Order: sequence, then C-alpha cells, then structure tokens
Amino acid sequence: MNLKELTTEQRNPRTLHIDELPTLEIARLINEEDQGVPRAVHAILPDIARAIDLIAARLTAGGRLFYIGAGTSGRLGILDAVECPPTYRTDPDLIQGIIAGGTPAIFRAQEGAEDSEGAGRDDLKAHGFTEKDVACGIAASGRTPYVCGALRYARELGGACLALACTPHAAIAALADIALLPITGPEVITGSTRMKAGTAQKLVLNMLSTGAMIRLGKTYGNLMVDLHASNAKLMERATDIVMTIADCPRAAALAALREADGSAKLAALRAATGAPLSSCQTWLIEANGRLKDALQRAGKEHSHA
Repeated sequence: MNLKELTTEQRNPRTLHIDELPTLEIARLINEEDQGVPRAVHAILPDIARAIDLIAARLTAGGRLFYIGAGTSGRLGILDAVECPPTYRTDPDLIQGIIAGGTPAIFRAQEGAEDSEGAGRDDLKAHGFTEKDVACGIAASGRTPYVCGALRYARELGGACLALACTPHAAIAALADIALLPITGPEVITGSTRMKAGTAQKLVLNMLSTGAMIRLGKTYGNLMVDLHASNAKLMERATDIVMTIADCPRAAALAALREADGSAKLAALRAATGAPLSSCQTWLIEANGRLKDALQRAGKEHSHA
C-alpha cells in the first residue's frame, strides 16, 4: 500500500506551517482551501446527472439505493439516507446506508473494519441486495477494501454500481458503471479526508438523492410536497406548502391536511380543486404521484364536467 500515490494523502504545500499561524489565519486558511470543493464538484456535474438518472430509473422500476462506506464516508451515506423518509415520505428501505463496523461505527471509529473485502460483500448481501438495486460505494481514497468488496458483489448480481471518490484513478472507479470523482486535492491536515473530501462527498450525495427525488415527482417546483409531517415544524411546513399551491387560507389548508392524513401533496390537490378526496387520489395515481400532472388532470376533468 503506497498511500503517497493518493491525492488525498499528499502534503498540502499551502498548509505546511499552519501550526505556526495565529488562530484567525488558521481559520482563514481552512476556509480558503474549502472554497475549491464546489469547483471540484462542478467539474463532474455531467457524471452526477447521469448517476441521478440511473438512480431514478432503478427506483422507478422497484429497485433501491444503497450507500456503502467506511468511517466518514459511511456516516455521510447514512446521513443522506436517513433524511429521505421525513423529507420525501420514502420507505426507510428505499435508500439505505451501510457502514463498515455496523451501528457502533456510526458513533465511534472502528478503523479496522474497512480492511475486509469479505465484510463488504457480507453486509450488502445481508441487506438483500438484488440486480434491481443500485450500490453507491463511497471512499475518499478510492481504495477501501470494504467498499471494493461490496461493489464486486453488486456487479456479480447485475446491480448498478456507482463510485464516489476524491482521488484520480480510484480503484472503486473500475468497479462502477459511473465514477464520481471530485478531485479536492491534498487536505489541510495530511490525510484528514473528513475535511475537503468529506465536504465534496456530502455535496454529491445531496445532489444524487435530491435529483432522484425530483425525477420521481417528489417535489412541486422547489416544494417538498411528499414530506412526512412527523413533528410540529414539518406540520407547519406542510401547511405553508398547501396554502402556497392551493392559494387558500390557513384554515382550509389545515382542514385539507387532516382529511388527507397529513399528506401535503394530496391536501394541496384537494384544496386547489375542491374535488372529493377519492377523485384527488385517483388523479395522483394516474399521474404517477406527480402533483403538477395531477392538477392538469383535475383541470381536464373539471373542463368536461
């Protein structure tokens, strides 16, 4: 293993004397380095778009998305996965995060867990991965054995494979249908990939899940109409969404939400059209859950009435 060949393990010439700087200069230098991260992500936008379309197609056909990683990379995958159910009312099984070392590794580093290819295979297999699914391997260095093992297993089954790494010529890229390689360069602290590399991974994962949810009709414009109103803040957000789409008063939005069992999408359609809930449900089914299409159908229905 020659870590010096990896971009993420090389010494950053701009931070060689960071330990001698005043605290404000340390913060300024870290901030300056971070500004290059969005540019690295911008450089791979066409690949990200292809990955979004691949994920959306697989999810539409009944597949699921699995993020697999170790350490920071694994935790970022879990973070992205667990936010999808409250934000887009997805089934918790639709997008899942798997981390080397299992649940304990989420809260405390289990560094040795990343060294086993077999563990990666076993963990993905234990989650019931099939040829319908997408495996997204995440590894800043691009060489984590745990991630390689999981991607090899996914390929053997005929599943779709994505690789997210921050170094060129990443080993996991050779195992993927689409490689996502935002090259963030040497870290402020040599090898501390929770910094720039981790930030880049977070940005890319945001795009993958958000883009896929948009493609699946989980938004109306930039409104999260499929959110799960599971707390007071989200209920207030759902109320505002219904009021905005239906152009109705608060009382009408709340009544529609109660009738729709908290579904902002269904409530907005009900409040906007005044049609029976059963008709609104039918329009949404016919529109494959896309609210804009359902509203158009509702307009056509009313024009024929």
